[in-house]
Amino acid sequence: MKRHLLLLFVSIPLLLFNVACSSDDEGTTNPDEVLEAEIRMNVSYGEHPSQVYDLYLPEGRTQENTKVIVLVHGGGWTSGDKSDMIEIVNFLQANHPDYAVANINYVLAEISVPAFPNQFLDLGNVLSQLTEQQNELQIQPQFGLIGTSAGAHISLMYDSVYDQTDQVKFVADIVGPSDFTDPFYANNPNFEIALQVLTDTNAYPQGSNLPEVLSPVYQISESTSPTILFYGNLDPIVPISNGFALENALNTNGINYSFTVYDGGHGDDWSTTDIQDLQSKLEEFMLTHLSID
Repeated sequence: MKRHLLLLFVSIPLLLFNVACSSDDEGTTNPDEVLEAEIRMNVSYGEHPSQVYDLYLPEGRTQENTKVIVLVHGGGWTSGDKSDMIEIVNFLQANHPDYAVANINYVLAEISVPAFPNQFLDLGNVLSQLTEQQNELQIQPQFGLIGTSAGAHISLMYDSVYDQTDQVKFVADIVGPSDFTDPFYANNPNFEIALQVLTDTNAYPQGSNLPEVLSPVYQISESTSPTILFYGNLDPIVPISNGFALENALNTNGINYSFTVYDGGHGDDWSTTDIQDLQSKLEEFMLTHLSID
């Protein structure tokens, strides 16, 4: 997802937040105390420098009512940064201040550092750490995932394959790759090579059909979370056929979903009206499936 799309998420002035340093200490909470808002930057969840996230904790949060939106940036699994999602952070803080927000980084793929399944596991490690710290943070470990491009692919895969305890309550897929068997990818010999480089083949059974194993459309099941999809009909990076394939898989398995197609490409050229429509639909879906009591 390019920055032009994300900039349009800023619609009203930001709320003021107090900044606090991250801490690994377990805290205790006075039940009569109204907790102040906090921002904890670059909270570590692993040994690699990229295994960090920014955590935005709302004022007045409680373990009973404060649920968490997790943002997963794009960049083709090899680039990008959580800073690319800051305008979505701002949008959520300004319009939905009762939610906690975790804006995550994950280890980017290199020749000797495969993306799959490591990036799925990185997302899982963030959710596990937030769950372990729920008392100290005063959050409820129920999550909504918002991913853009490669981040949407990571989010979709995590939800359908790795979320064994149903902590993820919805996934927002903004121009995410969903079907690597699509002729758009399958007929490109360079992509086949790239998929081999991106994958730790030792992590999958010998002889695995990697385009299927790593495609969310083949992982959808009755346990998949409600999913909201946004695609462009002229996207040169993720074909619109990926959106239709994912819609079909969700529908076949009886999953609650919403699917919207906009005129344009990979999000950077969508109109202001379309972005406003995306915001409205995303808000409604979030409030429906990750409601604040």
